[in-house]
Amino acid sequence: MWFYKNVGKEKTPIMDTWWQTETGMHMIAPLPVSPLKPGSPTRALPGIEMDVVDEKGQRVPPGKGGYLVIKKPWPAMLRTLYKEEERYEDTYWKQIPGGVYMAGDMARIDEDGYIWIQGRSDDVLKIAGHRIGTSEVESAFVSHPLVVEAAVIGKSDPIKGQVIKSFLILKEGHKLNTALIEDLQKHVRYEMGPVAVLGEMVQVNKLPKTRSGKIMRRILRAQEEGKDLGDTSTLED
Repeated sequence: MWFYKNVGKEKTPIMDTWWQTETGMHMIAPLPVSPLKPGSPTRALPGIEMDVVDEKGQRVPPGKGGYLVIKKPWPAMLRTLYKEEERYEDTYWKQIPGGVYMAGDMARIDEDGYIWIQGRSDDVLKIAGHRIGTSEVESAFVSHPLVVEAAVIGKSDPIKGQVIKSFLILKEGHKLNTALIEDLQKHVRYEMGPVAVLGEMVQVNKLPKTRSGKIMRRILRAQEEGKDLGDTSTLED
């Protein structure tokens, strides 16, 4: 919405798309006549069959999160991995029953059939039986006027399974005091509903990112759990 208003001056539409290197082409993208919904790449392109399913390959109800899958082959698809054909089949084609391609992303489909990407499957929080995309929670935090950037991870909880731990960069001159924490809790719950069970909030000066600007949540998770950070070659700082 910011880009549409400030860069496009409310005249230039934003054509959001979803694809992967492995797909070789856009898979979800609006047609010139498609009504746009900010944040959604709309529907699968003609000839592409996609769905959102659970671990057993069953379609999930509208509005509920699940695994984004491609239901049949397409012309531009990657055929294998170089010298790793078994890994290609195991990683992409055998994770979900039914012979579908699992993209590794979580998504939901709304009542109009529009697809909303929630984030990578390993970046999805499982709270009280609900699946929540980390990007959705981060967007809710950043929509608060005092939050510049946010990163969230799941923290183990004996009752809820996981609660949300958030790392926040605030606008200069502001501190994460009790009043602001309470305000942020109300704000995020208003944006996402009661499913957003917030745990600890931490104010930080910077977040671990790749050189291209993607937040490396696995670094935050490893630090939180006291584990080895793994490969940090793509870490900016």
